[in-house]
Amino acid sequence: MFSVARPKFIALVTLTRRNLFSKERQRVSVTYVTGPGPQRSPWLRLGCAVAVLAGSAFVGTVGLAQQPQAPGRQGGPGGQGQGRQAGAGPQGQGRQGGAGLNFDNIEVQTLHVQGNVYMAVGGPFNAAFSVGDEGVLVVDTMVEPLADKFLAAIRRVAGDKPLWWVFNTHHHPDHTGGNITIADAGQSVVAGNFAGQAGAAQAQRAFIWAHENVLLRLSRNEGNPGALPVAGWPTDVFYADRKEIYFNNEPVQLLHVPNAHTDGDSIVFFRKSDVIVAGDVYVNTRYPTFLLDEGGSYEGFLNALNTIIELTVPKDKQEGGTFVIPGHGRLADEADVVEYRDLATIIRDRIQDAIKKGMSLEQVKAAKLTLDYDGRYGATTGFWTTDAFVEAAYRSLSGPAANVSQR
Repeated sequence: MFSVARPKFIALVTLTRRNLFSKERQRVSVTYVTGPGPQRSPWLRLGCAVAVLAGSAFVGTVGLAQQPQAPGRQGGPGGQGQGRQAGAGPQGQGRQGGAGLNFDNIEVQTLHVQGNVYMAVGGPFNAAFSVGDEGVLVVDTMVEPLADKFLAAIRRVAGDKPLWWVFNTHHHPDHTGGNITIADAGQSVVAGNFAGQAGAAQAQRAFIWAHENVLLRLSRNEGNPGALPVAGWPTDVFYADRKEIYFNNEPVQLLHVPNAHTDGDSIVFFRKSDVIVAGDVYVNTRYPTFLLDEGGSYEGFLNALNTIIELTVPKDKQEGGTFVIPGHGRLADEADVVEYRDLATIIRDRIQDAIKKGMSLEQVKAAKLTLDYDGRYGATTGFWTTDAFVEAAYRSLSGPAANVSQR
């Protein structure tokens, strides 16, 4: 805007925000270059002041959006910080099931989101549970090595209330690995003709619910190293677009989002508490993760994000309201999911345009179409690197749409 020859006047704004989980303080600095130094005009000084004030307000707002007070009826969304702190980072996620992590050093912490719902965080793994007058409902069970710690965290909140249900958002071991431990700590009501089929032992453990493709994926893996034993498989599956129960004085919906991260993804919506547990169709620490060899697709992933956005309602100035617990990463609200959906849409459009121009995969990678987002979501190590994302996007957008069901 200004043409200057002298050294520029620099205004530096530094703010500090506190990490809720690690108690670590993080400094956020914003630098404004506003014009020439010693001989700047009054208008430039005024512009500098406005820029500094605006920048302070902006950074303060971002800090509140990302690292606010613990949630409740009066507070904004809580959660751990971003980056490679608790619950973040691509390492040890997805199909890795936590490979390479020292689980002895990981503690499972809980955060009351709002209503009946709590978020549990153990290293890079997230889960959730509902506690109320009727008992406990668990959504995802982390990895097997953290199952006992997760159960202990639930008991610290719920005491001796009965654990009735386990919902799985998809089949990966970082979401189903603790199924046996958590289900064995629960109970069920088994009656009628089903009692003979289920056996007396089922009354001493919780039911496990998931989309039928979760059961199909787990059963196909039977006998392979690291496969989840049969006792951890879903006891109840659904094949339509949703499964619903009324529990702890609120409707709870298990909503299937087809061909997104995998072919068996579901999001769980606690309607009165106004909390969505998204599984890996929303992860705010890496690029969208859709696994083509497991039924996922780019368009299905975008559709899942749009489904979440349709269900969320902000409370005030696009903050708070409906909270979203991601499969990995910090607690979020509608604005966070919209931002993530928008970046996924922008990159989708760029890659689609490159495909229409006849560019090869290597040419698309060389063009660095994700460059402006790599600093926030990119990775060069782990199972979901930036190159892996671009290659999956290219393949997904080049081929026919995936089938909704793998039956």
